[in-house]
Amino acid sequence: MNRRSKIEDRRPKNKEQRTKNQEQIPLSQRIPKILIISSDTGGGHRSAAAAIVAGVQKFFDGQSYAVRVVKAVEESHSITARMVKLYNWLLRNRQHWMKYLYWCVNRFRPETREFFQKRCIGFIKELFERWCPHVVVSVHPLTQHIFARVLKELKLADRIPLVSVVTDPYYGFWKGWACDDVTLYLVASDEARRQLIDYGINPQRIKISGMPVHPKFAYPGEEAAQAARQALGLDPDKFTVFVNAGWEGGGNIPQIFRELVRGQLEVQAIFLAGKNETLRADAESLARDASFPIKVIGYSEHVEELMGAANVMISKLGGLTTFEAFACRLPIIGDAITEPMPQEAATASLIVKRGAGVLLQRAGDIVPVVRRMVEDTAHYSALRAATIGLAIPNATRHIVEEITALIPAANDANEEVVLAEALSA
Repeated sequence: MNRRSKIEDRRPKNKEQRTKNQEQIPLSQRIPKILIISSDTGGGHRSAAAAIVAGVQKFFDGQSYAVRVVKAVEESHSITARMVKLYNWLLRNRQHWMKYLYWCVNRFRPETREFFQKRCIGFIKELFERWCPHVVVSVHPLTQHIFARVLKELKLADRIPLVSVVTDPYYGFWKGWACDDVTLYLVASDEARRQLIDYGINPQRIKISGMPVHPKFAYPGEEAAQAARQALGLDPDKFTVFVNAGWEGGGNIPQIFRELVRGQLEVQAIFLAGKNETLRADAESLARDASFPIKVIGYSEHVEELMGAANVMISKLGGLTTFEAFACRLPIIGDAITEPMPQEAATASLIVKRGAGVLLQRAGDIVPVVRRMVEDTAHYSALRAATIGLAIPNATRHIVEEITALIPAANDANEEVVLAEALSA
């Protein structure tokens, strides 16, 4: 009899024994544990992880779940940490190179290469030894394969489900999302489902749930929007433009902002510089000479308040950012100066097709685009109305329910003991 068979033979044979064992195990060991795997490559994956954590807290109030978020890509090894830094540097400084990075990653598939996996696998195994979860949730395309491998090597693949919440909403996303060993895929749209099927994933393991948008992103109403503007030191009744430079603070947005500042417009603006302190200082300098009020902000954990205060957002078309704006009923002026990356191209098409925003082909066009929104109320009202219904209602709740539904099969009182013994084996 092998080691695993011995473990299974020690499991309680009846409900009474299981109940007795459950009473003997400390409460902290009986709480269902959810491990979320993310990365700070841009802000979208981090936002998705935060949305799931908030969803567990909000929609399962009164029930105990232990949730842990790990930035596995950058924390697992110095080499992968440098890859994350390279990605973010390109995002900030060489946005037009991102399409080449996308091609390289899809062509050479680093997430499947032994070179990278053997350097990162020790970190992941140690993670399981210190904090073994009941379900693993990936919100990043480079993590499915190595976590599936670790679960197999620890002989936990049949006990711990691996769930992928795909944060790219439409067709054309990274091949890394596709892994035969993922238990359940949660995707935003039928197009995303079709992309996984084309990558070879069994359709029965894919469910359409919508995008994991944090519950705090919601339409605030006009009175709350006025209060939000006033809290920022702005005119509560004036048309407000939110210029969102993103997590890294870069790309084409600074150039668009410079053109906006030169315009003679009856507006006020909020500029979010992200983690780029140099950009923040430059924006503050530009704002001092602008013909209209501008509030410059660095990194913020409360982007929902900025969206709630705005009438329109200027932004790169990231999947999460776009759907967060839609949840706030906020039209978008999308940066299309640089050709969108393949996983973002369909989002750009959706905005135009549904009339929920405008794509900006040249930075110099920003002033007439904003001026029309301010002066043509019918045009602006149509843009805002078009944002309604673009996202699946209660998507985050659906996602959390799907994840937690996989836990009971493993959340038996004796499972903690079995998992611990399997790890030690």
